Amino acid sequence: MSKLILSPKYKAFLRCRAPVEFLEGTTAAGKTTVGIFKFILKCADSPKKIHILSGLDLGTIEKNIINKDLGILDDFGILTEYNANGKGKYSLPHIVLHTSRGDKIVYVLGYDNKARWKKALGGQYGCLYIDEINIADMEYVREASMRCDYLMATLNPDDPNLPVYKEYINCSRPLPEWQHETPPEILNMLIEEPKPGWVHWFFSFEHNAGLSAEKIEQIKRNVPKGTKLYKNKILGLRGRATGLVFSNFDRARHVRTRAWAKQFLQTERGKEHFVQFSVGVDTAYSQKSPDTIAFVLLGITDKGRCVQLDEKVYNNAELQVPIAPSDTVKNLIDFLERNREEWGLARYIFIDNADQATITECNKYKRKNGSIYEFAPAWKKMPIIDRINLQLGWFAKDCFFVLEHCQHTITEYEIYSWQEDKDNTPEDGNDHTINACQYGWLPYKNMIRGDNNGHS
Repeated sequence: MSKLILSPKYKAFLRCRAPVEFLEGTTAAGKTTVGIFKFILKCADSPKKIHILSGLDLGTIEKNIINKDLGILDDFGILTEYNANGKGKYSLPHIVLHTSRGDKIVYVLGYDNKARWKKALGGQYGCLYIDEINIADMEYVREASMRCDYLMATLNPDDPNLPVYKEYINCSRPLPEWQHETPPEILNMLIEEPKPGWVHWFFSFEHNAGLSAEKIEQIKRNVPKGTKLYKNKILGLRGRATGLVFSNFDRARHVRTRAWAKQFLQTERGKEHFVQFSVGVDTAYSQKSPDTIAFVLLGITDKGRCVQLDEKVYNNAELQVPIAPSDTVKNLIDFLERNREEWGLARYIFIDNADQATITECNKYKRKNGSIYEFAPAWKKMPIIDRINLQLGWFAKDCFFVLEHCQHTITEYEIYSWQEDKDNTPEDGNDHTINACQYGWLPYKNMIRGDNNGHS
């Protein structure tokens, strides 16, 4: 039998008593090894008889959880009995766990087999384990999680736009004493309404006490730096693994604070300062899609830096009373006035030229009320590919930035992808603040350049 070696953080994890726990982090961090050990102990301690262990499919669960070194059979030996084809009145694959409180039954379910897990789910269960919840069938996650007393789930960082993050993982929080070990990039995403007692754990190589330094270095060497695989598996940060349009967008380099941007409001002689403000507007009024109405404010400095200073987004699918073009005008004016007070006047507003209704409403407002703002159709003669290429260059030269409160924009840069079935064609989605931003900088593109002498 192999020996389970525990780091201080994993010891704290084993002692933690919480109704829901998510284990996120790098590859080879020991999440499954230690997690499954705690899960079986929770099953033994539960007053309920029936529990569920789930993963991608039966073969994967057997290989990675049940039969491996430091897997269930290795850890618990004669206290466990695995029946891959079912046995007696339990026709589904299951583990029998012999305890002082009597035998416990742990169903083994692949969330790839809907017919089988639909058959298993029907009552209330004690403990539920979901391996790699980021790739799990969301219908299974929702159905199973509402029937258990205790939920544990592991995951490798993935596309932050997956619904499992918003509905489950981002509702959890790290324990205060371990919060400093959660990467800021992930901590900043744990922003959904917190659920009482839900705990988020981040584990990396350093927490796997059973992994030698040589082995850690070997794993790191085998994954090319700069790739999304390296970001997900080695750094433990979220983001799509392949197909990203803005693959060189990096929160650490390109996301800044309000305080940092405020320095460019100074107009002292020789100091870098904002010389142009611009607003782009992208609109979509459907109530049947996640399309977004997006406002984006940009500031461009005399040294060629472009900074996205603010955003505002609306989605009719999320509103009981849908927004009409006339409402957009009022919201836009509020956005412009608020930012004029904080940053300065963005006189020209560039609106998606495909949305004549909103442009008409804006011009009607100007005729009726008078306004310092000029509403113009966006200039979109530059192909999307060329716009993307320009921004990729600006990110590479560190002359394009987004302020940290513009979370919708940051998320889009991290998930906007190329279509899989069309060469060099980006997806039609996850791009509404990106489009609004482009409408804002297109008339001033020649002002943006990487000649700020490397100052940050």
